[in-house]
Amino acid sequence: MISRSSGFVGVPFLLALSLPLAACNDDVPGDIDSGSDTNGESDETAGEQEFVEAEFLVRESVRQLHITHAEPGVELRVVDANGEEVARATTDALGSLIFRLLEPGTGYSVEETGSVPREAARDLLVMSAENSLPDQDFYDSQVLEPGYQYITTRDGTQLAVYVSLPGPIEDGPYPTIVNYSGYDPGQPGGSLGDQFDLGGLDLETLCPTFPVICNAPNHPSGILAGFLGFASVGVNMRGTGCSGGAYDFFEELQVLDGYDAVEIVASQDWVLDNKVGMAGLSYPGISQMWVAQANPPSLAAIAPLSIFAHTSDSTLRPGGLTNYGFALNWAENVLDGAQPYGKGWEQSLVDGGDTICEENQLLHGQYVDVLQKVADNPYYTPEVYDALTPLEFVGNIDVPVFVTGAWQDEQTGGHFAPLFNAFSGSPMVKFTMFNGVHADGYVPEHLIHWAAFFDFYLREEIPMISDPLRNIGPSLFGALLGDNVEFPPDPYAMYGSYDEALAAFEGEDPIKVKFEMGNSTDYETGIPQSAWEMSFTEWPPAEVVPERWYFQPDGSLSLMAPPSNGGGSSFHIDSNDADTSTLPSGDINTPLPPWNWKQDETDTAAVFLSAEFPTDVVMVGPASADLWIRSSVGEADLEVNISEVRPDGQEMYVQSGWLRASERSLAANSTDLEPVQTHTEADLQAVPDGEYVLARVNVFPFAHAFRAGSRIRISVDTPGSSRAEWLFELHASQTDDARIDIGHFGGGESSILLPVIPGQVVPTLLPPCPSLRGQPCRDHVDFTNTPAN
Repeated sequence: MISRSSGFVGVPFLLALSLPLAACNDDVPGDIDSGSDTNGESDETAGEQEFVEAEFLVRESVRQLHITHAEPGVELRVVDANGEEVARATTDALGSLIFRLLEPGTGYSVEETGSVPREAARDLLVMSAENSLPDQDFYDSQVLEPGYQYITTRDGTQLAVYVSLPGPIEDGPYPTIVNYSGYDPGQPGGSLGDQFDLGGLDLETLCPTFPVICNAPNHPSGILAGFLGFASVGVNMRGTGCSGGAYDFFEELQVLDGYDAVEIVASQDWVLDNKVGMAGLSYPGISQMWVAQANPPSLAAIAPLSIFAHTSDSTLRPGGLTNYGFALNWAENVLDGAQPYGKGWEQSLVDGGDTICEENQLLHGQYVDVLQKVADNPYYTPEVYDALTPLEFVGNIDVPVFVTGAWQDEQTGGHFAPLFNAFSGSPMVKFTMFNGVHADGYVPEHLIHWAAFFDFYLREEIPMISDPLRNIGPSLFGALLGDNVEFPPDPYAMYGSYDEALAAFEGEDPIKVKFEMGNSTDYETGIPQSAWEMSFTEWPPAEVVPERWYFQPDGSLSLMAPPSNGGGSSFHIDSNDADTSTLPSGDINTPLPPWNWKQDETDTAAVFLSAEFPTDVVMVGPASADLWIRSSVGEADLEVNISEVRPDGQEMYVQSGWLRASERSLAANSTDLEPVQTHTEADLQAVPDGEYVLARVNVFPFAHAFRAGSRIRISVDTPGSSRAEWLFELHASQTDDARIDIGHFGGGESSILLPVIPGQVVPTLLPPCPSLRGQPCRDHVDFTNTPAN
């Protein structure tokens, strides 16, 4: 327990704690040299060493020291208790600097290296996560009221927060959720009409019933929580908005800040039972996993929606191919927002007298360039990526978890299902899986179960949608979704007690798979409502019987292996594919987006088509495309697409997988249905010119019903033109004159292993084309493969 005060030297503050977490290999803008090997040999050894007390400020932090109010362009160095120099760097244009990755300990100094006398700050503490735990008073002493304000984290950094209550503070306590991200959750709120076009809805008359309408936070989970009678607290991550500190993608301090935020919020008198949940979709969904792994004692449940299992394999570099579309664009946009005044709303607050926000901008220029980190780490290295890979740490989470995700998610990618088994420490895990797009986690069909989850674990009441909300719901969802979608019936209203309802909820199968979102007979085509569902107890479902389909010389798919002399099919790389989105314009959230799913051109793909299915065929799970490939250029960037060719002559997209062939080495946890590559530099395997090699492509999980009379189509082609917002950086060798051959001969039997659930009869008719969320449709065009030489 640390008893001394710390923080910016001369500015006392209290400390706090979390569990130890792996650090990332951080780099900051500028020329910092953390971990220098100079061993104390510097310009100080040869010249005068006259020092005066520093006028710049130093904040002591966890494995870091933060400097502000120095002169711009001044070189500073860090000296440890033994007098050894361990880092040096130059202050930025705002006179700020962060030294990262310092070893925890006492007796550090920060010194100028230039003119004499030199400024120096002495006797500095660098904390570890383990020794930074404060007394409970640190949390209890911070009082939050409705509206915009700041909380103070363990190293003295102040984070911008916005508190929204569903009623007067004296009518509490209220069940409460926390939204934590680098977007705008801490921005001051306003009228809901300022955020959304709600048409002719008369908002003013509804505010007494739903105060959130006239005082809406800037995050959807908080708005939804307000309608449901929950309080919400939006917290901007350090280095974003008006929060202090500097941004780094899920660094250790970001996790510790989230821990502190949970504990500060939970200590408020207006929080029911002094426990909170975490809620949010996408970034504020993903952040919950990082915070919850640290086990804040007042965290009761998390509901991360539209998340990924693996930072690299799921989104950033699926199969080893850099996704420069959504993934890098997202990172660039977040970095732009992490600049001083980068969000845009900070300036008006500073102009209005917010001196804390103004002071907090000083360190924003010390953000870590995640784009450079990606470029510097093209292969999987545990010391960099383990701390950024949810599959590696979500087993530490010990609270109930509710997840929703769409197979065709155009942002995070739809590769979330492997997390189901990874949440091994959670007492209750519920997953809802469906076809759809990124934002569909918040549609009424899923929202009613989201609300029930928090009712069970925060409010501890039988979940019920209030009559006023049911009455206004169709108008709200009509304005947002394009149709007056109603809340489904309350699923637990028939139970006589909370305990009975909770037992029923916890006794349900933990996995729900919704089929054919967009094909409900109750609503307009394309509205996000499912047509039917299945439930399972395991992932992949125990009911799955893997079925292997072999590629044939005539372009067909068969359950029989190809002939020994079957040869191969060839295509040339089409570099235009890598730069092509299936939705070049328009809003993907509309009921029927203007899809532009391009046809495969002659000699740019190898396509294999099954015979018509005599009965319905349902598939649920991942798939493995086991390809024998031959490249003319010593590398192969591959995409495998699954689609359904329907009895009406239309073709509907189902799912994709990707692989750079030199990164085909498999990890020990690979299965027949799910190949998992190591993606380490040590495991790179050359692709020999002119020789066939086996490359197993992980096709992302999916659930799809193929009706009797449909055929399954497998295409192998250049990565791209298969998903909205996903674009790919091809290997330098993958030019238009590069050729890839796909073998279908004895000893080189390319095939795809599919997750079939036998005996399932589809209860609905063939959906219109287009209709299904996230699944573009086009006319089926016959394709003739080019024979390999």
